[in-house]
Amino acid sequence: MQLEDVIMNFIGGLILVIGVLVGVAFLTLLERKVLGYMQIRKGPNKVGYCGVVQPFSDAIKLFNKEQTFPMSSNYLPYYFSPVFSLFISLFCWLVAPFYSGLFVFNFGLLFFLCCTSLGVYTVMIAGWSSNSVYALLGGLRAVAQTISYEVSLALILMSFIFLSEGYSLIDFSFFQGYLWFAFLSFPLMIIWFASCLAETNRTPFDFAEGESELVSGFNVEYSSGGFALIFMSEYASILFMSMLFVIIFMGCNIYSFVFFMNLVLISFAFIWVRGTLPRYRYDKLMYLAWKSFLPVSLNYLVFFMGLKLLIMSLMA
Repeated sequence: MQLEDVIMNFIGGLILVIGVLVGVAFLTLLERKVLGYMQIRKGPNKVGYCGVVQPFSDAIKLFNKEQTFPMSSNYLPYYFSPVFSLFISLFCWLVAPFYSGLFVFNFGLLFFLCCTSLGVYTVMIAGWSSNSVYALLGGLRAVAQTISYEVSLALILMSFIFLSEGYSLIDFSFFQGYLWFAFLSFPLMIIWFASCLAETNRTPFDFAEGESELVSGFNVEYSSGGFALIFMSEYASILFMSMLFVIIFMGCNIYSFVFFMNLVLISFAFIWVRGTLPRYRYDKLMYLAWKSFLPVSLNYLVFFMGLKLLIMSLMA
């Protein structure tokens, strides 16, 4: 690879990361505004015009606060786990299907599954290294929850891999030119959305951060910069899952305005669910994953395999 290519890839990746971080900042503002109006109040409206500079004010405040460390914590894992959490969340964005060839991943879906699996370790280490009972419980819950829902996510992806015959996200744009996969497999779309909520620890599946029973879950001992990094990691994952949802089920022209409107709509749905639904019971969460989502995903996988075989036999 030429030096110019390396430099251009680095600059392109840097612009992508900065764009994601700015998107994360305004997603937090959107969430606070939407939840405010749902609860018949205004939300942030003092800093800047209608509170538009509020996320940057919060970031400056958080990163300027003093960093505290529990005396009994394992210092290095405790310190670095939020950093790696944000790093992995941003790393997932490299599979974004840019037709300009910024990063062309022929195995983008496998890379995504690897990154989400690595995200489990950061939560587990953050919970364990704090040496707090509440943090450890929150971390264990998050690990069990994430591993359970990754199974249904992988099976749904396998169904569409059979249809598109490729692991690249760009393939989804070619196969949804005339018909969105959302119409072809509406139940899978609902299961994918619910699994995304569980993967990103969002309401009603936010057991890792269950304030009512675990104080604040795995991040209970974190303050200032460490808490901000965990917070940014969660919202970067929400944005990425929204983008993946739009690519898989609603077409994939990343250069169209409709694509970004759909992305904002799905991100809004994450916030809407938080404002309306109460927290699930933990055993119900596990039953939902293993007794409802898994059988439906498996049945759809078998159905799509049969459908692909039928199409191939007709073409032959």
